[in-house]
Formats: sequence, C-alpha cells, structure tokens
Amino acid sequence: MDKVKTTQVIGIASGKGGVGKTTVSVNLAVALQAMGHRVMLFDADMSLANAQIALGCRCPYNLSHFLNGEKTLAEIIVTTRQGVKLVPGASGIQEMAALGEIQAANIVRAFSALDDDIDYLIVDMAAGISPEVLAFMAACSRRFVVVRDDPSSIADAYATIKVLIQDHGLDEIYLVPNGVGSAQEGYQLFERINQVCARFLNRTVRYLGSIENDELILTALKKYQPVSEFAPGSAGARDFRRLAETVRQLEPIDEASGGLQFFVERLVKTSA
Repeated sequence: MDKVKTTQVIGIASGKGGVGKTTVSVNLAVALQAMGHRVMLFDADMSLANAQIALGCRCPYNLSHFLNGEKTLAEIIVTTRQGVKLVPGASGIQEMAALGEIQAANIVRAFSALDDDIDYLIVDMAAGISPEVLAFMAACSRRFVVVRDDPSSIADAYATIKVLIQDHGLDEIYLVPNGVGSAQEGYQLFERINQVCARFLNRTVRYLGSIENDELILTALKKYQPVSEFAPGSAGARDFRRLAETVRQLEPIDEASGGLQFFVERLVKTSA
C-alpha cells in the first residue's frame, strides 16, 4: 500500500445540524483506515461532540483538558478499535461552545507537534458557520459540505459555500448529498446547488459521491458502531467505501496555502 506523501486534511461541514455530518466523518474515516491508510479523526464540535459515541469508544480526556492546559494534544488522543486515532471534542461543556478564532488557531498549531504518521486527518466540524468553524475550514486542504434534499439544508449548505468562497477565498469545496433515494437523485441535488453557485458566485463546487438512505446506518449508530462494522454488506457500507475510494483518487495537495494550516510544517518541508 502506497502511503500518501503528506497528510491530507479534510474538513467536513454542514450548514445546519441533523444532516449526518458526523456519520459521514466517522464512516469515511473507518473506510479509509480499512483500506490501509493511517487516519486521524478530529471531533471539532466543541459542545456536542459525538464521534466517540459513533465509534463505540471511551475517551478519558477530551479537548477541554488540552485547552485548559491539563493535557497535551497527544495525551488526549485515543486509538479506536477500528484503528482510527481520535482527537475527542468536548461534549456538554458550555464554555466550549463558543471558542474564538485564537483558540481555534492554537488547536491547529498544536497538530504540528504530533509525531504520528498520518495519511488523512478528517476534521468533523460543528454545524453552522461560527468563527472557529471557519478558522478550522480554512486550515484544511479540502472542504466537504454534507447536504440533504430538503429546502433548509440546501439553503444552509449554499450559505456555507458562499461564506467559504466570498469571505475566505477558499476552494477545493465538494458536496456530499446524504440520505438520498438513489445515486442519481444525489447527483441531481449536487447539480441544482452547483448551478446556483455558478450563477450567483461565479464559482463551481465539485461532486464527491452520495450516500443513499439506509436504515442500517442509523441502526449501527444506535449500536455505537460504524455501518461498515455493523453491516458490511449494506448499501450504506458500500456507499462509504465508494466515497473513500473517490477520496483516495483525489490528487494530494502538497503545498501550504498562505493561511494557517493543520500540519503546516509537513507541507512546508515537502514543498521546500
């Protein structure tokens, strides 16, 4: 298995909550790990972190222990039974709900001190477009926006894309339609949103792949398992494998942008 040369950092966001963003993040991470890649998942939802629940993983420490100086970032990381290295977010801690850009930047910088060889870092964002979400998204090399085929989800996904492009000048934005009736319906949803982006933003986004509606994904979640572990033959497991395969085919981004980046030293070293 050829390893990815530099750590590819993927931010996964959604305009609104409840569209399955964490489900996509967790299952993509597990699928990439199963394909032989070294994967780290950062649960960057600061008040409702639940990636550890979806992975069936107990975490003695979380991001709040890092931010208050009790632990280093390396000390809070746990390796899940699927082999994914998890950086747990904080759940139910009110003061963590409103991190500022400075704290977000401190977290991003801390990743450069990690010794782990990582092929993919997947950053599971909080819903919405708070300052820390935008800071984390800007620090990623690629940005995936999860969307469902309902008016509020579509409107919020478009608003997120608009802010990323117009206010932050970001590119490498991909859509992941989730919970759709078929792959064709997912692609049609992508096309509808992309046409609006082309018309009003003069920019287009890219299609990554769709996740079809599969009750076993939710059943797996209730059992604290990714769907590929709970029901490897299911449509959901198939779609996440396809999504992971598409991600593997993306050309690695080996150049640091002008802004603050996760693992920026590795990027600089590679391009030097």
